[in-house]
Amino acid sequence: MGLHDDPLSLDRETMRRLGYQTVDMLVARISDPSIPALGRATPAEMRERLAGPEPTAPTDLEEILEQLERDVLPFMGRGDHPGYFAFVPFAATWPGALGDFVASALNVFAGSWMESAGPTQVELEVLGWFKQWIGYPASAAGSLVSGGSAANMTALACARESLVGAMSPDLVVYMSDQAHSSLARAARILGFRADQVRVLPVDETFRLDPRTVVAAIDSDPAAGRRPFFVSASAGATNTGSVDPLGELADVCNRRGIWFHADAAYGGFAVLSEEGRRSLDGLARADSVTLDPHKWLYQPYECGCLLVRDGAQLRSAFEIVPDYLRDAEAEDSEVNFSDLGMQLSRSARAFKLWLSLRYFGTDAFRVAIGRSLELAHHAADVIDASPDLEHLAPPSLGIVCFRRWFGDTSDETEIARRNAVLARLVEEQGIGLVSSTRLRGRYALRLCVMNHTSSRTDVERVLELIASADVPAGRRAPRTQMRDPGIEQGWLADSDASLAELRVVPLLAELTDPELRSIYALGVRREVPAGERIVQRWDATRDFYVVLEGSVAVEIDDELIRRLSAGEFFGELAALDWGAGFGYPRLATVVAETPVRLVVFADGSLADLVHSFPTVDAHIREAVRARLPRH
Repeated sequence: MGLHDDPLSLDRETMRRLGYQTVDMLVARISDPSIPALGRATPAEMRERLAGPEPTAPTDLEEILEQLERDVLPFMGRGDHPGYFAFVPFAATWPGALGDFVASALNVFAGSWMESAGPTQVELEVLGWFKQWIGYPASAAGSLVSGGSAANMTALACARESLVGAMSPDLVVYMSDQAHSSLARAARILGFRADQVRVLPVDETFRLDPRTVVAAIDSDPAAGRRPFFVSASAGATNTGSVDPLGELADVCNRRGIWFHADAAYGGFAVLSEEGRRSLDGLARADSVTLDPHKWLYQPYECGCLLVRDGAQLRSAFEIVPDYLRDAEAEDSEVNFSDLGMQLSRSARAFKLWLSLRYFGTDAFRVAIGRSLELAHHAADVIDASPDLEHLAPPSLGIVCFRRWFGDTSDETEIARRNAVLARLVEEQGIGLVSSTRLRGRYALRLCVMNHTSSRTDVERVLELIASADVPAGRRAPRTQMRDPGIEQGWLADSDASLAELRVVPLLAELTDPELRSIYALGVRREVPAGERIVQRWDATRDFYVVLEGSVAVEIDDELIRRLSAGEFFGELAALDWGAGFGYPRLATVVAETPVRLVVFADGSLADLVHSFPTVDAHIREAVRARLPRH
């Protein structure tokens, strides 16, 4: 090899040969119906297959592809399996994959107009289609990002820069308990503390009630806080629920608050008539998150953020250092690096442009419409079955349900058996389903959006869940407290105090050593009659057990419930929703009589429910009973 020879270049014929080998392998794998929806392996198994020294010498591609097929590709999910109903991202399209191949093979940089006028215009065209679909004006702007997580973070950052500027400790963000976890992550990364994020309860249909939002927003200015951002679900990942977008837009517009719609998976349902009805009001959002790699059937990574006032997006992110002056956008040019967090970015639009043009948008309308029809059929099958029940209203392709068993009403046992059923679906090779928790109850979850699925695939999965024999199990053994601290408890040596806690139903099944370990987490407090113990909308996270006396739980001066000795309150705010964020206080609690309490500080309840299944079961039951009232 000469001094200036390129060690990483290939001749034309070699490039073609390697490409054909790879494409043939991919086509064979994609068209193989015997490959299951999920292949599992342990870390030890994968290390055994793949661990080894670095490859200092060349390896023939045929050998590499053979190992890829043998040791890598069998151990992954297969989103294009017709029985894959587990999660929202779904089967991609081959033209989309070819678009990614073009972008990768040419290593397209799509950050500046100067270096990518053609690819930039392709992205602008695709974004224009999206704006038209959701009803945004031509003046809106957007960017293709890695996914919904990046889009939600970009939206929150854009809103803060547009309405406030630098980070301020008085800003408050509002979202429902059905919001995607990426919003909590975005808030944490951008510096919002736990008391700056209001996680609000939803109604019985898992939608955010505008009255709840109004009550939360209107309580904050008097406390020196500034409401500035509300995120609504336009297809919640958990249940498919769609918040009342138009009403929430009214609430935000009247108060000068940024209204964001997280339509990551659900937004593209607007291509169907049913989806347009469900998503009415989406166009009124200040920003919208979309994920083409979900219900628009594109390969990863392909998310999107659209902002109604396009100038706000650019002003929030544009920075032009001296070394990029040559690429600074002029006149009507667009630099996508000015519209988000990434400077170096690939041409994500190629996959969209190729697949939408190749199939035509009508084909995607048909695929989405068929998915909605299949979801309705799944709901009908559940309705008709004496052994299956819905746990949430079916919405935008997501169906949450479970099997009930006539020989038990124990929620822990019902959850265990339904988890067994989910595993049976996988083990028998007919598909894949996932699970969630809805108001503390274990639910199986069908995400019926796969363009390869048929009625037969849906029916086969539901038939197995409804009919498979699942024997009764044994109660799970109790685990130990992670840090019991038995000797440090406030009353660890008091038999009288042990007796007090032993009559509390929440703790009744615990042993004396376990009760002593709980002492280490709690402190005793005495409260006079008439004193307010917690105030609605406060951000405190303590959990309370009543030892003596009674308290009134009130919302807007209306008595919701009365709690006496042996009962507890504060569990909703004490439980972590995600990333350290949780519910605010959803009600005011006042001592009706002199009250003695055990107070567990912020974080202690998580230890209790983690360590003791019976405590966890009591707390879940309370959540089911109380949360709808809030």
